[in-house]
Amino acid sequence: MSEHDDNLPNQGVEPARISTGSTGLDEILGGGIDPHRMYLYEGRPGTGKTTLALQFLLEGVRRGESVLYIALSETMRELELVAHRHGWSLHGITVFELVPPETTLDPSQELTILQPAEMELGETSRLIFAKVEEINPARVVIDSLSELRLLAQSPLRYRRQVLALKHFFSSRKCTVILLDDLTAHEKDLQLHSIAHGVVLLEQLAIDYGAERRRLRVVKMRGIPFKGGFHDFTIERGGLAIYPRLVAAEHHKDFEGDFVLSGNAELDQILGGGLERGTNALLIGAAGVGKSSIAMTYAIAAAQRGENTAVFSFDEGQGTMRARAEALGLPLEEVMEKGRISLQQIDPAELSPGEFAHRVRAAVEQDQARIIIIDSLNGYLNSMPDERFLVLQMHELLSYLSQLGVLTILVLAQHGLVGPMETPLDISYLSDAVLMLRYFEYDGSVRRALSVVKKRSGEHEHAIREFRLSYGGVRVGPPLNGFTGILAGTPLYTGEKAPLLPVDGSQAN
Repeated sequence: MSEHDDNLPNQGVEPARISTGSTGLDEILGGGIDPHRMYLYEGRPGTGKTTLALQFLLEGVRRGESVLYIALSETMRELELVAHRHGWSLHGITVFELVPPETTLDPSQELTILQPAEMELGETSRLIFAKVEEINPARVVIDSLSELRLLAQSPLRYRRQVLALKHFFSSRKCTVILLDDLTAHEKDLQLHSIAHGVVLLEQLAIDYGAERRRLRVVKMRGIPFKGGFHDFTIERGGLAIYPRLVAAEHHKDFEGDFVLSGNAELDQILGGGLERGTNALLIGAAGVGKSSIAMTYAIAAAQRGENTAVFSFDEGQGTMRARAEALGLPLEEVMEKGRISLQQIDPAELSPGEFAHRVRAAVEQDQARIIIIDSLNGYLNSMPDERFLVLQMHELLSYLSQLGVLTILVLAQHGLVGPMETPLDISYLSDAVLMLRYFEYDGSVRRALSVVKKRSGEHEHAIREFRLSYGGVRVGPPLNGFTGILAGTPLYTGEKAPLLPVDGSQAN
């Protein structure tokens, strides 16, 4: 090579990368893309290619670079509207519009795109080359390749044209993004072989709720990237990309001490408490008290000066505040101090990737030491079209464990008394499982709890009655003399029932 290329590594030195303009995509790529190369963004219309390409150019404007947008299918007014709705200005971006503004439906004024095709293709290429030489940009976006494909008419001529573009830009210090809307009947793998990197954007329609958008890096030469699909949304300000969570990339040292609930009897049942870096599953019928016990942990943590994030899929904030007030828990007080954050999740509008991103933000930015997900039913059942949700939950729990966060999961079973059905068996992912049950005794409905699993240490095997009253959770002595409580059909064989008193009276 006669000419020195500043982008080639010198004596093993890694060349500096440049930002794509998207924080999420940069994270997926491990820092950005190599400069002075040609890349391909492909996806059907409406997937966000133009928005992501504009973010790439706006990043160049912020860096004081000369940037060029070559519009083969978009008009200047359409680009201005896109920029306006994202709160952007196109100032600093040179837009070269190859869609003549005088084109109308008048047959006498229509462009002869296909007759003759070679002339139109050659003229288009000549205009592109001339404009690039005129302004000498550092970043270029060509939107879109479908127009060049139509002009070329044959795959051979189209490939030669793309190669000509690549050879032209290779002699200049210019990073190029090609946009392709996949109007061809089949994916153009020849184009993949030409491009230095390929990013695929998809939009999926599901049976209920908002559409899901996701992104995948198909190819990136010489750059280790995070594979698989990554959820994203189109928001004001551009694409919000949520890189797929990989738990192995996150770890920190922490003290494996007990996280206390503030209730001595409950901690005793758990062998001293729940350990940091573990997760606990509260399972039982609807209304039995799972959320109240979870909130007890959050209040106790707040009183110790620790932060908790509660993600509620089933209940509104008003319901949670009312329950806390009825139990005499100072929820409002600790929320005003910023110790507990309540996030009401609309699962029909949320993708698993965005939910994981919110959890990460609560842990890494807000320093939450306890995460409560209430409930798994809402998280799992509200996304019926999402496959591998259990695997995503496993990755999320592993991530939280490696950062020393206590995770409390709430799962409602089907039914109230008698045989219970679990909509999803996630107990194998849980370090501790607390089972809560209704049971009937002497014409009244009561509540019982038991620790049926705890990986990290000893725990009490007895079944105890508990009650929700003003002042929080009250736990009674072991229910000796009873059998069948967890089945919802208890049989008492003892002499005196060890039950909690009702309204201050002695138990029968």
